[in-house]
Amino acid sequence: MCSSQFPSDPLPIAQSVASAKGWDGATRAMMLAAKQLPILPEALRTAQHYVPGCDSDVWLGEVASDASASMQEETHTNIPTTLAAYSPSKIIRGVLAVLLEKANQLTAEQRRAFDFHQYLRENNLERHLSQSRANGINAVLARLSGL
Repeated sequence: MCSSQFPSDPLPIAQSVASAKGWDGATRAMMLAAKQLPILPEALRTAQHYVPGCDSDVWLGEVASDASASMQEETHTNIPTTLAAYSPSKIIRGVLAVLLEKANQLTAEQRRAFDFHQYLRENNLERHLSQSRANGINAVLARLSGL
């Protein structure tokens, strides 16, 4: 579903990873992308936001988009939110940065319909993920679709 319903043109972070040459270039691009990940604050790195099934710990949740607004814990308010995540692994943070760059441009309904697996393939990320990392990213994608 990356086609006509949702433009899948690579966004800046995804483009930098997709255009990387070779394994070393892709690894470097993912580590640089990691620096652009919207970081989930430590206070929200709780069991509620933890994504099980990943070799590296991953937390994924929503934070208030406005820095002056208080953080939101998945309540039904009208505060605009941004998806944010954290992992101690730089590579996983890079993959998360690519995913959240796209996810934060979509509504919750659009995220549920969007094919993030295809988006990863289109941006040459899947080929750089080991089986254990891919399993973890699948767990992240399942959670992402529910936010």
